[in-house]
Amino acid sequence: MIQWTDERKGAAPLTGQEAIAYIHSRGWMGSRPGLARITELLDRMGNPHQKLRYVHIAGTNGKGYTSAMLDAVLRGAGVRTGLYTSPYIHRFQERIQVDGVPIRDGNLGSVTEYVRACAQDMAEGPTEFELLAAVAFEHFYRSGCQLVVLEVGMGGRLDATNVIPAPEVAVITNIGLDHTQQLGSTVEAIAGEKAGIIKAGCDVVLYRPQRPGVEAVVRGACARAGAVLHRPAERPEPVERSLDGQVFTYDGLRELRLALLGDHQLQNAAVVLEVLRVLGEKGWSIPEAAVRRGLETVRWPGRFEVLQRRPVFVVDGGHNPQCAQAVADNLDTYFPGRRVILLTGVLADKDYAALYAIMDPHVSRYYTVTPDIRRALDGGELAAYLGRYGKPAEACASVEEGVRAALAAAGPEDVVLTMGSLYIVGPVRECFGLYE
Repeated sequence: MIQWTDERKGAAPLTGQEAIAYIHSRGWMGSRPGLARITELLDRMGNPHQKLRYVHIAGTNGKGYTSAMLDAVLRGAGVRTGLYTSPYIHRFQERIQVDGVPIRDGNLGSVTEYVRACAQDMAEGPTEFELLAAVAFEHFYRSGCQLVVLEVGMGGRLDATNVIPAPEVAVITNIGLDHTQQLGSTVEAIAGEKAGIIKAGCDVVLYRPQRPGVEAVVRGACARAGAVLHRPAERPEPVERSLDGQVFTYDGLRELRLALLGDHQLQNAAVVLEVLRVLGEKGWSIPEAAVRRGLETVRWPGRFEVLQRRPVFVVDGGHNPQCAQAVADNLDTYFPGRRVILLTGVLADKDYAALYAIMDPHVSRYYTVTPDIRRALDGGELAAYLGRYGKPAEACASVEEGVRAALAAAGPEDVVLTMGSLYIVGPVRECFGLYE
């Protein structure tokens, strides 16, 4: 493990909050795409990213779940892991973790100051996401990580994380329509951007089932790179379901327990199991006991997470039509016939029309809020939009007010559901005293 040192020759390092402020000051929206800036920055840093090994994960939906499951299993197998995800729920530091522990403020400040010093005289300064990626690579290197589970921020081909060498495994999760202005208006175009993480000679695991055309795009990318494509062997078979989790069988492994809820999580688990199989073939020691323990204990806040039971309160960060369909399916599976009250807020640039068209048949009443981000759709405007469905729709001044109003309107057998944006998940969980 690398010893931590202050790179500024005696000067006090940045605090955690100063580091976060500096990273945020380089807002990425409008920046020219490309890998030249991050490549130059990492070269100035001694290329820490080239000294690590990776599982690289891209996709529209399921990246976070897949990353969390894989990280939990690997840690259980004794592997010292790095985990890089986005966005965060409660604290910025959640995005960079070593062995399940978010980066500490002191380390965040020290590493960010080092990265800032390396970047300060670049002809074209790095973007926010490039800075964050550089901080993560340096932290993982200094922390002696054996394997980094690296989630793509957006896209893949031109994402800052794509500067890494060929990973142990590249993973493509479920592909759908999101970020269409940046990535393309068809699933095939988006798949092409995601498949940009496939590098010469690496192994690739592809989520199934995919929309028509996606698999052909990924197969073509593998053929051009000389990469080996793997798909889950079969559809996982659920044996038992409850609000505490689900039991399933997959490829000869019986009675696997998964803490996460929903059929889509079984499909994500199958991807993880396939990745673990490939890693095993590459010499990584991952005992079955670690697999079982990791799946059973993994937690991923804000993904169809049950916060209370009577009335049921569920929070989900789903924000696109594919997520909405998964949530709707979960409502049918876990709460058939029960009245649903939806507390929701969205970003103005999302396809919220399609999202609510999927959700409305399940919803009896709406409460709306404004997510705390500049791109948010005003909660009053959203309430007016939802009013066209002919159901009560009331705007609330804050998430806390929305939670109180939704619970007051719910009977003991009703379900209160929060979804629409990851930016309201943290404030909702905090209303229940939950802080990760």
